[in-house]
Amino acid sequence: MQRLTNPVRERLEKGEVAIGVGIRGLRGVEVARLMKSAGYDWLFIDLEHGPASVETAYQISVAALDAGIAPIVRVPAGELALGGRCLDGGALGVVIPHVDTPEQAQAMVDAFRFPPLGHRSIGGTYPHFGFASRPTGEVVENLDGATLVIAMIETPLAVENAERIAAVPGLDALLIGTNDLCLEMGIPGQLDHERLRSAIDTVLVACKKHGKIPALGGIYGKALLTRYLGLGFRMMLAGNDISLLHSAAQEQATFVRGLGGAPRL
Repeated sequence: MQRLTNPVRERLEKGEVAIGVGIRGLRGVEVARLMKSAGYDWLFIDLEHGPASVETAYQISVAALDAGIAPIVRVPAGELALGGRCLDGGALGVVIPHVDTPEQAQAMVDAFRFPPLGHRSIGGTYPHFGFASRPTGEVVENLDGATLVIAMIETPLAVENAERIAAVPGLDALLIGTNDLCLEMGIPGQLDHERLRSAIDTVLVACKKHGKIPALGGIYGKALLTRYLGLGFRMMLAGNDISLLHSAAQEQATFVRGLGGAPRL
């Protein structure tokens, strides 16, 4: 069987940054090829916020596998069973928000890794392999190797526990949710605040010590993206479908409106 690959891991193995885009408002399967052709490496399919369902995640994930862009699904906090269903439905990773303790991180590994590291159950034929039947050992090895288990760091407690969270075997990445973290710290929207910068440094050190992927979300301005990317982040969320569409549409409308002139009769 040909080895199952994850475009994020392939990008990281080359020493490059894996760029992701949030999918919250667009729910058609064409978004996979659209974002692939735009230059993104992974989809952040958001089931925590917005109207998307597990069925939507399934359809987009299958399309993403064919398009060559990694489908990674964020499920609501603590909903491990939903995360497992998304993995069975084609996802190459699951993000759990508001992971504050190593015990919560361990629960993620238990749910999303096959034995002996975890306790994920086998689900039969998978879209990852074109729904073809494969030997169980090969399926387990390939899925475990391609799946990303990602914990979101969004509270001061999570930052305090970052090293212990990063030390959990089977966890791949710590994704800093900057907006929620700022809210929890009492500095909403202050993405350049020294307290946020200090928290980011703490998480980066923890990731480096334990060989985990440092990831960042919620910062889309070019100046701040440039600054934070230079610190060593390997996975970056570079916007989401609605904000990117609105920004481009607004820019175009403003340009046309600025041309001025009364219509000729």
